[in-house]
Amino acid sequence: MAKKKELLPKILETGANELEIIDFRMYEVLDDGSTYEWILGVNVAKVKEVIFRPKDIIKAPGLPPEAEGLAKIRGQMVPIINLAKWMKIKEPPNAGRYVIVMEFLREIVGVIVHEARRIRRIRWADIKRPPKSIDEKLGGKVVGVIEIEDNKLLLLLDFEGILDELGMIKIFGEEEVKKDIEGIEKKGHFKILILDDSPVARRIIRKILEADGHTVYEAQNGIEALQMLHQWLEEAKSQGKDITDYVQLIISDIEMPGMDGLTFTRKVKEDPELSKIPVIINTSLSDRANVDKSKYVGADAHLVKFDAPDLIKLVHQYAITK
Repeated sequence: MAKKKELLPKILETGANELEIIDFRMYEVLDDGSTYEWILGVNVAKVKEVIFRPKDIIKAPGLPPEAEGLAKIRGQMVPIINLAKWMKIKEPPNAGRYVIVMEFLREIVGVIVHEARRIRRIRWADIKRPPKSIDEKLGGKVVGVIEIEDNKLLLLLDFEGILDELGMIKIFGEEEVKKDIEGIEKKGHFKILILDDSPVARRIIRKILEADGHTVYEAQNGIEALQMLHQWLEEAKSQGKDITDYVQLIISDIEMPGMDGLTFTRKVKEDPELSKIPVIINTSLSDRANVDKSKYVGADAHLVKFDAPDLIKLVHQYAITK
């Protein structure tokens, strides 16, 4: 009897190019006394829980002005960011009753919001680039917009960029890259394509890789990266070369508008001519589900941002030596 095909739980399905986001709101009191509603979102995969604002938030030295302090959540002291302060908006009285507790970049942070509405399931393809006016208003920290009911726009925030702006992003082992790192046999310098919708993330990854002597190409999402790969493929064929003469490794984020990293990786690994290129998933999402998803689409490795020695180790382990 033929073995029954195993079905993945819904949360592990890949190729649908979808994600779930928490729809939350911020309210701004305008100069004329009216209230403007900001409709914002964050990937559910980054969220541990939504709680009422802790009563005891302790002021602590070294935190940015946008941080209210530290609060004990589930036995751990967590920095609490006041999103209204970062947005530079005037809040209504008694606003900020909720905290979205998120985990990414190996850190846990709480973000004070005015209201948490619902979970929405959306397609990455439906996420568009933000209007320039909105992006400028929020300091370039909007990774995309989604049109929802009543022709309103929901803005996906770049929390990596926000934390970087606040000086709260840690790059583990950055100074070690230029040195000989224990357990890493450096095999040479490679041509590497990186995919990430966050300019901050691309800058950090580029800095780490270039410090190790590699040539870096950038794409903002899977669609753009596939276009680059197919252009290289055509050029390689016309010159009697192989695609791996143009790129020896791909490092991809998961969360990207247009085409996410998992869908991109699946398309690369299903393509007979591109599948030979190793793909490392490099993401702020460290949960088991996303590690399993990476394996399911054929990624060669999975890495949590931003650990410089681990990244360099995987580069020399998986990049194709020419």
